[in-house]
Amino acid sequence: MTPIRVLIADDQVMVRQGFTVLLNAEPGIEVIGQAVDGLDAVAQVAELAPDVVLMDVRMPRLGGIEATRQLTEPAGATVKVLVLTTFDLDEYVYEALRAGASGFLLKDASAAELAQAVRVVAAGDALLAPNITKRLIAEFSRVTSSPRTPLKDRVGDLTERETEVLALIAQGLSNGEIAERLVVAEQTVKSHVGRILVKLGLRDRTQATVFAYETGLIRPAGY
Repeated sequence: MTPIRVLIADDQVMVRQGFTVLLNAEPGIEVIGQAVDGLDAVAQVAELAPDVVLMDVRMPRLGGIEATRQLTEPAGATVKVLVLTTFDLDEYVYEALRAGASGFLLKDASAAELAQAVRVVAAGDALLAPNITKRLIAEFSRVTSSPRTPLKDRVGDLTERETEVLALIAQGLSNGEIAERLVVAEQTVKSHVGRILVKLGLRDRTQATVFAYETGLIRPAGY
């Protein structure tokens, strides 16, 4: 089995080294490089082609958000970015997700949580720490009072069932939970999710969640 290749981008050497030790001790994960800032991360991704980048938000020269955008925007880009943050109320959470990050994790996560996060993101699934999700919902409620018309129009490309599945993805349900809710096979849900991503030109479930809120397809409960 080919290991998940990880690049760690953080301007603090102790953080880089600590995460490297933790991840290299995990089966099926290999840290192939360390970057000292966003510019270094972009250069090393081009050279090393990692599967996942652990990206700090605040770094000199080029920050994590812009580095994430540069890594994920090009057509055919396959690298997944997992953003690391120190504070659960990080003001940049929403912008980083819009820039293409596949998930967020707090820096005080345990070794097991860190390894699981890398595996989840590498597999193409969304990952949002519970505290981060609370912040994200609040931000979504603020920015979606007037949904973007171009994005809203794109929802029309989906079938009724695909639109229903997209709404459930945005509520944080797994494929298994969606299958149970809709009384269909899990494989059927996987097929729907794949078609949704292709039709909307989205990278993964995280981006599908952002899309669903920005178009006004779903509104946060209580807002």
